[in-house]
Amino acid sequence: MYKPALLIGTALCAATLGACTTTATDTTMATTAPTIPEGTGIFATESTLPFKAPDFSRIQESDFQPAIEQGMAIEKAEWQAIADNPEAPGFDNTIVALQRTGRMLGRAQRAFSILTGTVTNDNLDAIDAALSPKLAAHSDTLFLNDKIFARVKAVYDNRAAMSMSAEDAVLLEKTYERFVHAGAELSPEAKQQLRDINTQLSTLDTKFGQMLSQASKDNALVVPDRAALAGLSDAEITAAAKAASDRGLDGQYVIALQNTTQQPLLASLDNRETRKALFDKSWNRAVNGDANDTREIVKQIATLRAQKAALFGEPDYASYQMYDRMAETPENAITFMQGLAGPTAKAQLTDAAAINAMIKADGGDFTVQPWDWDYYASKVRAEKFAIDDNAIKPFFEVNRVLEDGVFFAANKLYGLSFEKRTDIPVWHPTVSVYTVFDKDGSELALFYFDPFQRDNKRGGAWMSSFVGQSGLYGEKPVIYNVLNIPPPAEGEPALTDFDNVETMFHEFGHALHGMFSDVKYPSLAGTATPRDFVEFPSQANEKWAVEPSVLANYARHYQTGAPMPADLLKKLQDAQGFDQGYALGETLSAAMLDMKWHDLGAGEIPADVNAFEAQALATTGLHTDLVPPRYRTSYFRHVWGSGYAAGYYAYLWTEMLSANTGEWYDANGGLTRANGDKFRATVLSRGGTIDYNDAFVALTGKEPQVAPLLRARGLLHTGE
Repeated sequence: MYKPALLIGTALCAATLGACTTTATDTTMATTAPTIPEGTGIFATESTLPFKAPDFSRIQESDFQPAIEQGMAIEKAEWQAIADNPEAPGFDNTIVALQRTGRMLGRAQRAFSILTGTVTNDNLDAIDAALSPKLAAHSDTLFLNDKIFARVKAVYDNRAAMSMSAEDAVLLEKTYERFVHAGAELSPEAKQQLRDINTQLSTLDTKFGQMLSQASKDNALVVPDRAALAGLSDAEITAAAKAASDRGLDGQYVIALQNTTQQPLLASLDNRETRKALFDKSWNRAVNGDANDTREIVKQIATLRAQKAALFGEPDYASYQMYDRMAETPENAITFMQGLAGPTAKAQLTDAAAINAMIKADGGDFTVQPWDWDYYASKVRAEKFAIDDNAIKPFFEVNRVLEDGVFFAANKLYGLSFEKRTDIPVWHPTVSVYTVFDKDGSELALFYFDPFQRDNKRGGAWMSSFVGQSGLYGEKPVIYNVLNIPPPAEGEPALTDFDNVETMFHEFGHALHGMFSDVKYPSLAGTATPRDFVEFPSQANEKWAVEPSVLANYARHYQTGAPMPADLLKKLQDAQGFDQGYALGETLSAAMLDMKWHDLGAGEIPADVNAFEAQALATTGLHTDLVPPRYRTSYFRHVWGSGYAAGYYAYLWTEMLSANTGEWYDANGGLTRANGDKFRATVLSRGGTIDYNDAFVALTGKEPQVAPLLRARGLLHTGE
């Protein structure tokens, strides 16, 4: 998952996904405008640490609110200076000048974002809640400034007569589009309505995230009896005991909830009642009628989004959101997903039949339910491939996977090398930091890795940045990856499953997109691409997790260092196409559910969230009674709090791009420097400066097709 570095967006940060990088200057505008205020405090000037990394040893919680409020005042004055410039509007004094605003605000927000996302507390949550509506209003003040837009439009209207580089032309086009999409052409009355809606949405988005985090924490499964945890490893039981002790529940066991519907330990728990209890805790975490029931907020957000779309003359929020997407329209995205539903549903029934046969053979007198699926699917997998998940975990030690797997693949493809360092302050003791060196030995980026789950860390995995690449400023990227791998008990090794291994490769694919950026303008750098392209580099990087030479390098026993036996290695690779009815189905149904919510007009928002959800899932053509969506409406943070509204389909769309690219890699020699260099030059270094379809064709030589995705999932045979 790519998470924009800034929560609201400063200057042109909101122009595209990745625009939330550094986008400004600390100097005043060379115009006759009023004096720009000077900031105070730690965020008023650039960090003196390497790569301008934030100094977490000096940053205090009390720094954030004054710094962000000062940053808004400074940025507002900077924009007004551009608006009041007596010179005729030009590319440099208007379009580029906008790239030079909001520096202090950006620094403060990026540091604030990592703390509220990974080590939050009541004080940080209160600051977040107080600032969110102010930041939304600030963004509207900027983009609804008529004088600024008049200058932008004057430059845009004169573009045919201007001499510009290709990147200049893209910046101009996207700047203009961003203003229009933000409401610059609306009537005064509509602009005021938009301001009100945006302020409300900002407050609700923040509240949803905070409620969901608390709901997930509160609904962790508490187990009083160790016997009910049969099937878990000693290390997992010890970790559950430690989690209980941390909550003052000595003598008991706590299984914390992951952000998804299915929970990792469901594959191992022998006790069916414990499995059902854990699943129920997950499924119902935010629909309990308590203070953290999110359903009313969901309805409010959906209503406001539909009303916002109507202000722009759009029938629904999905249509409003799709203005810059590769898919272009909601209908195209829906048609794409419907084309996957048939093969997926067929696979679900086939897989369910195999699981039911295993249940019967195991002495069960029931048919598979969602809380049984992973447990018995692992048995089917073990029988079919002679593979045991518990036998695999000792070969996946987190740091070894990172350094000898993720980094190793990056070295083979791109020539990168990595040096761990301990002189950079971090926000939590389990965070590690690396300098990334390019193939010529020069410094390329700084990389942070925050792998482990915490009670005060939001669920999921994501990438973002503290400093974005910028030719305008000569700045190199400072990137971080965040995951939620269950932490080991004290003194135990950090072992994980293959799902988390894939996630590590996925998130580092986003990191590479940020690190390799080689553009001039901050708002076009790195991951500044549409939702249905931004997940492409990350999905493409997952391929290397099972590349034989890579897997052999990192899959080593944590005690002996011995490589995974060749037969086990092959079994792991062979098993990758197993259980795809579930794996694809849970994502597909969640994406369809997202689109159903955002396909509603302002007067169509349902009164009963659960009833609407059930009806929406019933129309997917999938067997959601057996394979529920990866996220339920009430805990779908991607679409209600993280910017993926009408965009969750992007994971499937970019998987299609990735599968096509995987076949291109295979046809051209696989894991080679030549292939890596081409991917870097064509996609990873270009940020938002490219036509995405053209770039894809330039890379692979053809338009993307669905068949490679189905082949990669084992739902279509080679040659079909």
